[in-house]
Amino acid sequence: MSIDALRDLLPAYAKDLSLNLSTLAGETTLSDQQKWGTFLASAYAVGQGDVVRQIRSAAEAFGLSEEAAEAARAAAAIMAMNNVYYRSLHLLTNREYRTLPARLRMNVIGNPGVEKADFELWCLAVSAINGCGMCLDSHEAELKKHGVEAARIQTALRIAATVNAVSRVIAAERAIES
Repeated sequence: MSIDALRDLLPAYAKDLSLNLSTLAGETTLSDQQKWGTFLASAYAVGQGDVVRQIRSAAEAFGLSEEAAEAARAAAAIMAMNNVYYRSLHLLTNREYRTLPARLRMNVIGNPGVEKADFELWCLAVSAINGCGMCLDSHEAELKKHGVEAARIQTALRIAATVNAVSRVIAAERAIES
């Protein structure tokens, strides 16, 4: 399994991350599509090659459909843009910018190709990685409208946090190997 291969890339000091990967891979709070889409969107959000390859392989092995994988990648892509834009609006003390139309294409949010709640979950995970409070609040509110309970939202956040940390450790280790 590719999660095991990913765990093997982690140094001893990151044992907790390895254990968290294993636990989260076996998590049953989310459907398999939600879980593996969250893993994949999170990996693409961070963009560390080893992590993207191993998680993509694991997601395929666990049956994530190509449509869901495409939507997870789209969530990472659109939120890379939105998280910067909306985080900036939130941080600027000049509120005038909040009254202006964004004028950024975001069509995939309205038609993601998978269940809306799944896509929102992936957007929430990516927003956590990218640190956008406005987007976190917005996607959490949408998830609540779709009846997604707090435990499932928390699981997506746990996956995002772990994938982010694993990616950072592996990137750092690769950097000192060069």
